[in-house]
Amino acid sequence: MSKQYFGTDGVRGTVGEDPMTADFTMRLASAAAQVLVPKGGTVVIGKDTRLSGYMFESALEAGFVAAGADVLLLGPLPTPAIAHLTQEFNANMGVVISASHNPYFDNGIKFFDSSGSKLTDAVELQIEKHLENPAITLESQALGKAKRVDTARIRYQDFCTASMPEGVSLEGLKVVFDGANGAGYKVGPRALAALDAEVIPIGCSPNGRNINDACGSMAPELLKLTVPAVRADVGVALDGDGDRLVMVDELGNLIDGDQLLYVLATARKQKGDLQGPVVGTVMSNLGLEHALKAQAIEFHRASVGDRYVLETLRQHGGVLGGETSGHMLVLDKTTTGDGLICALQILAVMQETGKPLSELVAGMPKYPQTMVNVRTARRMDPSQSAEVNDAVASAESELADKGRVVLRASGTEPVIRVMVEGEDEQQVIALANRLASVVAEVAA
Repeated sequence: MSKQYFGTDGVRGTVGEDPMTADFTMRLASAAAQVLVPKGGTVVIGKDTRLSGYMFESALEAGFVAAGADVLLLGPLPTPAIAHLTQEFNANMGVVISASHNPYFDNGIKFFDSSGSKLTDAVELQIEKHLENPAITLESQALGKAKRVDTARIRYQDFCTASMPEGVSLEGLKVVFDGANGAGYKVGPRALAALDAEVIPIGCSPNGRNINDACGSMAPELLKLTVPAVRADVGVALDGDGDRLVMVDELGNLIDGDQLLYVLATARKQKGDLQGPVVGTVMSNLGLEHALKAQAIEFHRASVGDRYVLETLRQHGGVLGGETSGHMLVLDKTTTGDGLICALQILAVMQETGKPLSELVAGMPKYPQTMVNVRTARRMDPSQSAEVNDAVASAESELADKGRVVLRASGTEPVIRVMVEGEDEQQVIALANRLASVVAEVAA
């Protein structure tokens, strides 16, 4: 049975269109409560800075309270903060109102279980089954209660700063912080300042509509200009809900998730405390794989999506994983992707080694990578076509061991993503276009 509403990261869509309506959200809360929250249990709710967050917060509160759950309203906080505070408050469930890196007119609802982990497919299917029925309302004496928690930000801030290695501060470090006008706009600069960094905030003036708008990890152009202009040591950029991280070195160069993963893995290897393999995705740059191999660090690839990176880490006993986009996992520090905590780990490496970020990433070459999206009339699995498989085999033969090919069907739209990477940029571009033409012909 396939899921109707839940995607790779909760329920998401355009506000005012099904399923992102107040009515559906109340039913979703009711359904989730019936699956995961016993009568008299507790739910924590956080959100990013979107204008629609107020509406969805109220709808969720109503649905949970009507189903007999107590609700703690945490206000604007990063997604990983909700994961942590779900555990700290001994809640049965954590709920985040956010559409992550999407524009303000989208929104979404995602859940954490009592351990601060994302829900399994099986649990999401259970919730969807309850959505077939109206929201429940218990009798008065069985209703839940709701209250706001004023200490939520401070609790999460303290949790983040405690993730730093003992005895390491950020004194003497000048950091430009871009909060994407999102959930990390307040806690990010304050956590850095609490560790004695000099902080220059940008993208930290949310108005409900400017989240991810020409700022943050998805649009770091201003950060790339600001860091060298103010002679900062480093730039940090989160996305709207604070679970993605990209950085900018002292020269204004963008440092992506693959490079950050390389820095963390090699630093731990040198200190002798790297646990298990490092996990990336099928889209992680080949340069990362080769650079880690050169350091005798085992590397695994998972499917795209931080939940699959997490699964692979757990299977193999690893703690470091991430995606090129900046979803980073440091499982001995927190249970889920956390942009701020990962940024602090990178800054700690800079302080411990005395090296600028540009030098720390220098050991990882980035192979040229080209992506071509082929829109199809219908959803299709490219691996089922003999013609496509032959074209892929031919391309892989040309690349030999100096490149690779990935064909992946989009999970959200009828698009086949054709990715080719290798040492020779012109060859990569030519092969990607050739493969895309074959896919388009087969799909026609």
